[in-house]
Amino acid sequence: MTVTAVTETQIHALMEAVDRADQVGNTAEAERALAKARALAPDHPGVLNVAGMRALASGEAGTARPLLERAVFLDPETPILWVNLALAHRSLRDEAAERDALERALAIDPRYFPALLHKARLFERQGKPKLAAYMYQAFLACLPPGVPPPAVQDAIAHANQVLRENNRALEAYLQPRIDAARARHDGEPLVRFDACLQTLLGKRPAYRQEPTFMLFPRLPAIEFLDRSQYPWLDAFDAATEEIRAEALAALAGDAGDFVPYISKPAGAPVDQWGELNNSRRWSTYFLIKNGKPLEEHLARCPRAAALLRSAPLCEIPGHAPTAFFSVLAPRTRIPPHTGVTNTRFIVHLPLVVPPGCSYRVGAERREWREGRAWVFDDTFEHEAVNDGDQPRIVFIFDVWNCFLTAAERDLVAELTAAMQDYNEGQSPFRQGG
Repeated sequence: MTVTAVTETQIHALMEAVDRADQVGNTAEAERALAKARALAPDHPGVLNVAGMRALASGEAGTARPLLERAVFLDPETPILWVNLALAHRSLRDEAAERDALERALAIDPRYFPALLHKARLFERQGKPKLAAYMYQAFLACLPPGVPPPAVQDAIAHANQVLRENNRALEAYLQPRIDAARARHDGEPLVRFDACLQTLLGKRPAYRQEPTFMLFPRLPAIEFLDRSQYPWLDAFDAATEEIRAEALAALAGDAGDFVPYISKPAGAPVDQWGELNNSRRWSTYFLIKNGKPLEEHLARCPRAAALLRSAPLCEIPGHAPTAFFSVLAPRTRIPPHTGVTNTRFIVHLPLVVPPGCSYRVGAERREWREGRAWVFDDTFEHEAVNDGDQPRIVFIFDVWNCFLTAAERDLVAELTAAMQDYNEGQSPFRQGG
């Protein structure tokens, strides 16, 4: 029969009535509404689907299957109908027909996550853990954004468990061959390969650079840089005691010169910075701020000032460099965030590090060691923790990305300055830690 627009509206209303009745456990009312719909439109795919799924839920798979087969015959381009037919085949232990129905759904939409989920479950029942893991991974990758309903949350948890088990099996299989290959390269630096292997096995989350202002393509993406790229850091390490004394003297002399690092104006979105906005729990004593030297502060810290003059600072008028002492109060955390551009890196020289302090850049977490500087790319998500009982103090400044050429540095500086002029003097440069 031809379903008119008026009839379609009536069918929709009846299907909603069936759903409402089922939700409150009123089976008799649900059956009455469904009977009306079937009398009104016996060959409507949606009505056939509801009738078939109610029969399936009642344990009557033999009754459900022909109803669902008729539904997909009438509407072969709707993937949920094929998935529901697959469930009927599953109840009747017809795995070949079940897989065929799921394949039909995925032919319509290869990213249809219910079909991916049920195909993964089929492989798992068949004792094919590798194929099941592959399909569960596809299921997780194709989930829509947002908070999934409880039933899907359970499926997500199970999928992740299957993937963990598969990764453990994979690691056990790979280890002898990797160990043999590693032995052929004894003494070679294999840190990057180890990170690759850990990521492949699901032990290391994969992060990407997410600058808030400028991404310079085709530069190496490395969380913590190799110290060999910055041999001049040795001089900073050697001067740690002197620089620490300068920082402590500045803190003792006029604590008012240590200002909140996060200071967003009223009405601006604070996002993850709510707890630290305008708070001295994370305070800074600037020696250079957005390319402008604070001469009085530099005069109070002559050793730090002299060393800064010897470093390849990222120099962009009105923007960079920035150099400061960063004080993180006890029991304080700097939430995950990203920096503005990968054209410069951030240097940390730890001065005062109580127990319980750590730093994460991307997937790599490290503990500060007093007197041992490191360099990192802050366009990877990063966060700082001071779970200790004393303030943590780090000397921080920015330097050029060592992989940029002199010409590229000049052009980046000119581009950034031009952007500032266009935006009426608003500087995008900030860094944290």
